[in-house]
Amino acid sequence: MLVIAGLFVLRIYAEELTELALVPSVEFVEQDALEENAYQDPAMWFSRPGKGALNDPARWQPAFSEERSLLPTPAEPAEEEAPRFAVFFVHPTSFMENDAWNAPLDDDLSQDRARVMVRGMASAFNRASEIWVPRYRQATYGAFLTDAPEAGRALNAAYADVSAAFDFFIDSVPEDMPIVLAGHSQGGYHVTRLLLDKVKGTPLAGRVAAAYPIGMPISIQTDLPELGLPACASAQQAGCIASWASFAEPAETDQYLRLYNETPGIDGQSRAGTPILCVNPLTGTLNNTAPADRNLGTLVPDEDLAHGELVAGAVPARCDPATGILLIGDPPDLGQYVLPGNNYHVYDIPLFWRNLQQDVVTRVRAWQPAQPS
Repeated sequence: MLVIAGLFVLRIYAEELTELALVPSVEFVEQDALEENAYQDPAMWFSRPGKGALNDPARWQPAFSEERSLLPTPAEPAEEEAPRFAVFFVHPTSFMENDAWNAPLDDDLSQDRARVMVRGMASAFNRASEIWVPRYRQATYGAFLTDAPEAGRALNAAYADVSAAFDFFIDSVPEDMPIVLAGHSQGGYHVTRLLLDKVKGTPLAGRVAAAYPIGMPISIQTDLPELGLPACASAQQAGCIASWASFAEPAETDQYLRLYNETPGIDGQSRAGTPILCVNPLTGTLNNTAPADRNLGTLVPDEDLAHGELVAGAVPARCDPATGILLIGDPPDLGQYVLPGNNYHVYDIPLFWRNLQQDVVTRVRAWQPAQPS
């Protein structure tokens, strides 16, 4: 899982990584449209109702490490039963090859990586009544390292699958059930497109308890107003968007912010100098600071990445007021896949796993009183 970097951040290292021939040199091949009923097949989903807990990676629940936690280990959830809600989660990039612009669904290595990613990330939403995580023909890693038109076509092809899966998800969940949209990195990109294409200005917007396009830098000024939902300004707010981009300190963000500033916003205007949306995952509030004792559990992976445990009190979180970067203090030891510049993009969700698990339930509960009886 942790060799995967993301849609935006990885492009920072384009020159170095292009030299390693990660950008496909083959001609772009249009993807055949999936059959109209493709997502009726349970095999097209990593997670969905009916998979069973043992076969559904999103239903994994890591245990706490009493030895490594810096705070008393919380008691096993004595919380009241979570309200009914359904989650649609889009996993990040797991296809690393340069012989195609989009991942074949029968590529075993990328599919195995994706399952591990779902286990480590989508599991933070495991108190949901239903979790749906589609398989899709994702754009390859190298598509994020180039401005070639083929890269945009690859993203469009990937989004076509995600869009079809989302339509099936909406048709499948009860009409009175609130929904949560979530994804990380490339998955966060697809979530923003769903908000633009499928949710904004439609009755469906009223069913969205929260959206989490995590790891996808969203400009407060040029992107957020176009998405149809406000930022999550408070922990008790529903119908809002939460995202963050994690760096340890000292944070070397010059390249990250340079590319961000050079990329036009959704409204077509320049992003230059505009802060990135930062909802502090430890408090659930916009542009906030929280000490490490607010961190209920960081998911720390084992060396083989197949397992992990929760460590309470591992890192703090502080939204930088000038840039919107989420700063997490001294670099925590989460493994060898931290990106240059103390960039913890790959760990955006594991860093705050337990807080995110609680945050989504809190927002669904806040959504319910706002609905007409």
